[in-house]
Amino acid sequence: MAKFIDRRPRIRPVDRQIAAVALPAFAALVIEPVMLLADTVIVGRLGTGPLAGLAVASTVLLTIVGLCVFLAYATTASVGRLQGAGRTRDAYTEAVAGLWLAVTIGVVLAVALAVLAPPVAAALSSSPAVAEEAVTYLRLTAPAVPAMLLVLAATGALRGVLDLRTPLVVAAAATALNAVLSVALVHGLDWGIAGAAVGTTIAQWIAAAWLVLVLLRGARRHEAATGPRVRGVLAAARGGAPLLARTATLRVALLLATVLAAQLGDAPLAAHQVATTVVSLLAFGMDAVAIAGQTLTGRSLGAGSVAQTRALTRRMVGWGVWSGMLLGGLVAALAPVVGPAVTPDVAVHEALLPALLAVALVQPVSGVVFVLDGVLIGAGDGVYLAWAGLLVLALYAPLAVVVVALGGGLVGLWAAYGGLQVARLATLWWRQRGDRWMVLGVR
Repeated sequence: MAKFIDRRPRIRPVDRQIAAVALPAFAALVIEPVMLLADTVIVGRLGTGPLAGLAVASTVLLTIVGLCVFLAYATTASVGRLQGAGRTRDAYTEAVAGLWLAVTIGVVLAVALAVLAPPVAAALSSSPAVAEEAVTYLRLTAPAVPAMLLVLAATGALRGVLDLRTPLVVAAAATALNAVLSVALVHGLDWGIAGAAVGTTIAQWIAAAWLVLVLLRGARRHEAATGPRVRGVLAAARGGAPLLARTATLRVALLLATVLAAQLGDAPLAAHQVATTVVSLLAFGMDAVAIAGQTLTGRSLGAGSVAQTRALTRRMVGWGVWSGMLLGGLVAALAPVVGPAVTPDVAVHEALLPALLAVALVQPVSGVVFVLDGVLIGAGDGVYLAWAGLLVLALYAPLAVVVVALGGGLVGLWAAYGGLQVARLATLWWRQRGDRWMVLGVR
């Protein structure tokens, strides 16, 4: 009797490891930009002026929070490395230090945002009416900044200990609450853009309190220190400084794009906001594999395994390519209906469609960029990433300015973004080919 041959495709163990981190991370990450997308759709029904104001305000807010993403990235890498070395108590101590750093930075930035909102909005807006809408949103979301940073730090720490479920549940609950509150306040109570800001602030603080409570329970369970320790907070700050510089280069590039889009008029600026929201959605989605890179690379290097680190990197690059192709195809297919779904302004539709097609084309490159960026962050290679980011920004900035000056419009601006991603791919690919980034054990 012939033996039965199982011809079903087998999933490699390394793929199971990646999927175990990437899939729940994907769900949690996609939920975050959905919160902004909900505000975009809700505010978009108020007209082009409020939508353009949200474009300016969200750019400023995302720049502030984006600059502090090192609170999540550095914590994931350091906590994961300590976990990989079997030092769970120290891992939680490191995580709590990140929380104290987050709340300290958050309070300072919240005050600065409330005070500087008018001049910043005026500098980025296409008209005084748009600036007024932006100031309203910024001042009402300023109190949410410490909460947003606490969410970053707590989420990064939980990923480091491979608790992917809690951030997913919290993000889903906060997004649902934000949507309900925004609809009720914006349209139900007729608060306009202010209602969207208040809804976001409430939702962010509930999410922060939930995540911090879970993390503190884990710290107490493993007898880790939970009080403020100046030395631990300063160590966390030093560890995150290179990633702050790396992130700053990316945020400056996005800020420059908004400034250039504002010069094109209200409709292109509003279209730019929608395109930026879509890109944020894609970025958070592809960042799921990058987070797998951060978490698993930190743990494998902490355990002292070069072979496992290499195997994980190779497979995650493949995941990046396929996820980029999938998301790029999805954007191309949905591009004609995105504009009408957000706003009735035909001028916004006409500016948005070609921009989204340009975004779609670059997604396979972006998929690999996110993966390699995550791997190097997980390895603690922040200094190289900072210098590489400065080089890429030096190439992108003049390209974007020249494209707009020559009449390339919004589609040209997003084509320049494609050039930015290609340059990032070149610097990351060159680095990962060597061995200098693979430092074994606990630093």
